[in-house]
Amino acid sequence: MKPSGISSNNIEPRASEIITKLNIPGFDAYLVGGCVRDLLLGKTPKDWDVATSALPEEVVSVFSDNHIIETGIKHGTVTIVSNGLPIEVTTFRVDGNYEDGRRPANVIFVRNIREDLARRDFTINAIAYHPDKGLIDPFGGVTDLNTKTVHAVGDANTRLNEDGLRILRALRFASTLSFEIDSSLASSIHHNKKLLQNISVERIATEMTKLLCGDNVSKILIEYSDIFSVFIPEISDIIGFDQRSPYHLFDAWTHTVLTVAAAPTDPILRLTMLFHDLGKPACFTQDDDEMGHFYGHEDKSAEIANRRLRELRFDNETIDAVCELVRWHDVGLTEKNLIKWLNRLGEPRLRQLFEIKLADAKSHSAENATEKLSELWDREMQLNDILEKEVCFSLKDLSLNGDDLLAAGIPEGAEIGFILQRLLDAVMDGRLPNEKQALLRAAIPAE
Repeated sequence: MKPSGISSNNIEPRASEIITKLNIPGFDAYLVGGCVRDLLLGKTPKDWDVATSALPEEVVSVFSDNHIIETGIKHGTVTIVSNGLPIEVTTFRVDGNYEDGRRPANVIFVRNIREDLARRDFTINAIAYHPDKGLIDPFGGVTDLNTKTVHAVGDANTRLNEDGLRILRALRFASTLSFEIDSSLASSIHHNKKLLQNISVERIATEMTKLLCGDNVSKILIEYSDIFSVFIPEISDIIGFDQRSPYHLFDAWTHTVLTVAAAPTDPILRLTMLFHDLGKPACFTQDDDEMGHFYGHEDKSAEIANRRLRELRFDNETIDAVCELVRWHDVGLTEKNLIKWLNRLGEPRLRQLFEIKLADAKSHSAENATEKLSELWDREMQLNDILEKEVCFSLKDLSLNGDDLLAAGIPEGAEIGFILQRLLDAVMDGRLPNEKQALLRAAIPAE
């Protein structure tokens, strides 16, 4: 069977050349896994993987004239660098016992592609393709692509117990491809969620980040909230949490999920929305009218974000950005203070703050959302105007610098910085023009 979605025109020529070169001495070779799935979905694969009946040492021999990386050779993988493109070539194999719930203790090389496909996680990843022979699809992966279903290869419990990360991989595919998860796999995911406790936090962070940036993220977060609570336990505290506020239509978790989906598909922004209200239960109070308030929840949420992101080994740049945005997500941006926030955060971070405030506003009650969105759009127009007119909002924009103050007789030291900051504040407030002589006069008042 030759699928209409795959042709020689959309297959990477260097991958085809590797298959041909393996076929010449009589070895079977196929494109496998994600690249086949993506081709069938009409997407351009990011990576190209080949499976072959050739043993690792036979692959090395066939490609002796190429740059070869043998780091995965123990498990049957040899990376062929073809004109700068790394392509993994892996011998057909079946996995030994998964003793630690993460990786097989050993692999057994086989000569049959169907045996190799049987060890894979989901049917949509267990499809092979040969330019002449067409598809090898023993587990119905094409059908599942057509019905938009994530289905385990064989028994779901067995697949998940082999590698607990497959729990998040299933959710990631459902989120990014907008697929449904097969009922037996869904049941197994909930039942086996504690397997994630055996998985390296780096692998969890990678899958979670990809998942959060999917178009179907809201459905996955709602239906599998118990999974995310395994590594971010504060999520369980806001599920069903009544905010007791006329500004909110939903419980705190539903609100959070809607804001994640409303944010642009940028990891920083979506992580920010995931964490932005996790501190609310700890800060909840009620007034005499029984209206809920969450004073200080921004700082508490930032504290939670910092702790959990560090536990998941996110990089410092991501942690700093998310925590800063969580801390300021509820700040009021006004016509008077916008330039000072521009000074404090810089344009890139302030633009991100606008994005998360827009996402947050969209999940409030309709009347409150309309008002907030209108205010935010006005502030964005104001920001654009400030930048277009090159209004002074930082020390580097000030028409006077430290050398000017030294030349005017002010002694070198910390006082220079204090004076410059005072002058900048006055310029941003509109109390002084950004003109050198006016700034000098203000810096050195006449006796």
